Amino acid sequence: MRSRSLAVAALCAGVALAAATAPSVAQAAPCLVVTVTGAAGGPPNFNGMAGPGTLVRYGDDSNDCSAVRLQFDAGRATSVRLTQAGVAPGQLNAIFFTHMHSDHVDGFADIMQLRWHYNFKGPKLDVVCSADAASPQGVTNSCSKLVAHIGDAYLRSGEIAQRVSEDPARPPGGPVEMTRVVTFEPKNDAQLVWSSGDVKVSAIRSTHIAGHASYRVDTPAGSVVIGGDAGNDMPAPPRASSTSEQVERFAKGADVIVHSAIHPVMAPDKGSGMPAPIFFRQSTSADLGAMAQRAGAKHLVLTHLIPPVGAASQGFFKVPGGALTEADYRRSAEAGGFAGNTVVATDLASVRLPPK
Repeated sequence: MRSRSLAVAALCAGVALAAATAPSVAQAAPCLVVTVTGAAGGPPNFNGMAGPGTLVRYGDDSNDCSAVRLQFDAGRATSVRLTQAGVAPGQLNAIFFTHMHSDHVDGFADIMQLRWHYNFKGPKLDVVCSADAASPQGVTNSCSKLVAHIGDAYLRSGEIAQRVSEDPARPPGGPVEMTRVVTFEPKNDAQLVWSSGDVKVSAIRSTHIAGHASYRVDTPAGSVVIGGDAGNDMPAPPRASSTSEQVERFAKGADVIVHSAIHPVMAPDKGSGMPAPIFFRQSTSADLGAMAQRAGAKHLVLTHLIPPVGAASQGFFKVPGGALTEADYRRSAEAGGFAGNTVVATDLASVRLPPK
C-alpha cells in the first residue's frame, strides 16, 4: 500500500512539473494574419467585390491570431467582409486611412454606426490618418472632417434621437462619439503613429493625392506594408519606376507587401482610353514585382486591381484584348522580377505568418 502511495505521489509530482514547464498561453508562438477585406479597384462596382481594405490581426493560436485587430481603409461592404473573417466592427482596435477617396472610406459610416448600435459602452475606436492636407488644386483633404461628420445623415434623419429615446445610455451625438482621431503629418521618413504592446504601426508619405500615407505593421510574428494607392513622386515618364521610392525604403525587410496595382495593359498608348494622369498615378503590377524583389519581401499581395479580374472594362475604360485573369497579373509581377509568393487578391484572400 505504501509503495502504491509513493507511486501516486511521484506521478502527481511529475504532472505538476510538466504543467510548470509546459508553454503557457502567454508563451504561445505569435502569429500574424493579413486579410484583404476588399480587392476592388476604384469606385466602380464589379461582380460583388467589396471596396479596398486590409485587415491585420496579431496574436497567437490561443486567440486565433486576434489579440489585436487593425483595419486599413474601409471601402464599401467592409463590415460584411469583416464578419466573414470572424471580426465584428466592435472588435476593431483601430482603423487607418491611406487617403480620402470615396472607394477607400465608403464602408466607414457603416462600421461606426454598427459600433454605436452594439458597442456604445465599449472603448472608442482609434481612427489614424494624416492631418488636413491642401492639394495643388486648392482642395483640402480632411480625414478629421470625414470623422466629425460621419453620422450626420443618421442625426438629420432622426434615427439617432429616436434610438436614444429608447435607450438614454446611448451617446446622443451618434457614431462620432465612438471615435478617437489620431492625426499625423506624413513625412519622407517613417514615424510611429500607433502601438499596442508588441504591435507597432508606422507611416510614411507617399504620392497619390494630398495627404496620402502608407503604413507598416511590425510584430514579433512578422511585418506587413500597406501601400494604399501609392505611386511615384514623378507624375509621368521618364522615370525609373511607377512605384513609390518612399514605400520601397519602408518595405525593406518586410514579409508582406499589400499594394494597389494597375496592369500595364491599361496604359494610354495601349488603347484603353484611360487618361494619362489616372494611369500614371498608380503602380503597375510589373513595377510592384520589381520593387517587392528589391525590398526582399516574401509575399506580394496585389489588390485594388485595375481592372478587376474578369472585367471587360474599368469604369469607362475598356480592357484592350479582353478581360484579364489572375495568371495575367501573376505573370506581370514575375516579369518584373518577383520570385516570392504573388497573391492576386480576391475578397478574403489571406496570408498567415508563420504558415499554418
